[in-house]
Amino acid sequence: MKIFVLNCGSSSLKYQLFDMQDESVIASGKVERIGMEDAILTHEPTDKEEVKLVTEILDHTTAIEKVFDFLVDPKHGVIKNVTEIEAVGHRVVHGGEVFSDSVKVDGQVKAAIKGTFDLAPLHNPANLVGIEAVETVLPNVPNVAVFDTAFHQTMPQNAFMYALPRILYKKHKIRRYGFHGTSHKYVCMKAAEFLNKPLEQLKIVSCHIGNGASVTAVNKGQSIDTSMGMTPLEGLMMGTRSGDIDPAIIPFVMDKEDLTLNEVNSMLNKHSGLLGVSGIGSDMRDIEENMETNENAKLAFDMYEYRIRKYIGAYAAAMDGIDVLIFTAGVGENSNLLRKAITDHLSYLGVEIDDEINNTRSKQIRRISTPESKVEVLVVPTNEELMIARDTLRIVKSSK
Repeated sequence: MKIFVLNCGSSSLKYQLFDMQDESVIASGKVERIGMEDAILTHEPTDKEEVKLVTEILDHTTAIEKVFDFLVDPKHGVIKNVTEIEAVGHRVVHGGEVFSDSVKVDGQVKAAIKGTFDLAPLHNPANLVGIEAVETVLPNVPNVAVFDTAFHQTMPQNAFMYALPRILYKKHKIRRYGFHGTSHKYVCMKAAEFLNKPLEQLKIVSCHIGNGASVTAVNKGQSIDTSMGMTPLEGLMMGTRSGDIDPAIIPFVMDKEDLTLNEVNSMLNKHSGLLGVSGIGSDMRDIEENMETNENAKLAFDMYEYRIRKYIGAYAAAMDGIDVLIFTAGVGENSNLLRKAITDHLSYLGVEIDDEINNTRSKQIRRISTPESKVEVLVVPTNEELMIARDTLRIVKSSK
């Protein structure tokens, strides 16, 4: 079965086409600047040269039509006809409390996704636009929605509730939802497979550390707590997001700096984190390159590492122990300095890493802990698109 995986933003989309017989990627690509006269489509067929097209693409339906044109193109294509695509999996950021698993899309599902627009106003409307665009272009192909929040729906109430008047939860569903669920689920499954142990017997702390970052406590295969909250702003210090702060800072800064609510929201989401502290940028590579000569870069790194380490300790306490510590996503997979700084301060948990292995770059899953370490420390490359494709295959097969 060939499955098309789609991740739509407000003015862009990313895609991958999988052959699920061997889970290989046949083609991938992206469309940027949707809505503009100079939109850019980048198509990367496996074992063929990348091709770019700059043209007018005014909406997502047109973007998807052009992507499908490339997929069947005699020179750049990878399939003979779009009818070879038997299902489409969509990344949907927020499922609210409605969705605890991936689901085949129908009218009720689309209505429920619309009901979550207030919870993810930047993402869910675009995700729904992608679903409806595919329905227009491929009307007879099943669509499956895969939610970033679904994996975290196993959190107990004492973990997902905020200490606010309960009426706010009843009226507006204000609670912790968590994100990166597709990634956390994937890397935990891969870790259990790698260690040849049942996932249901493991206590795992999964660290998805990229420009956006979150830590999740996974006990017996279920998420029991996660650092991101009602929105992706809570939790760790990130590339441009502040993470945890005293909520009283918001009205204080608004008053002192004469900021509007939109301006302070932009400050917390787009101008804080590594960027705000260092003054250099949001990319960890730039931070690490300047740490020895720039004290603000060093401070940003130290704060970033400290926040991650605190959450690891908290989740070890939440699960009454830890068997596996996972590093994944762009920074987690590639920054040996960050992994070293974090794990050097986890000796109380019995963590011990092999510096030589930790310093070795690889795109494969690997153990960086020593044989004597009481906790298995793994670097697990994430693959959210493959997880979406797998869920899509599972849902489509179960619905037949």
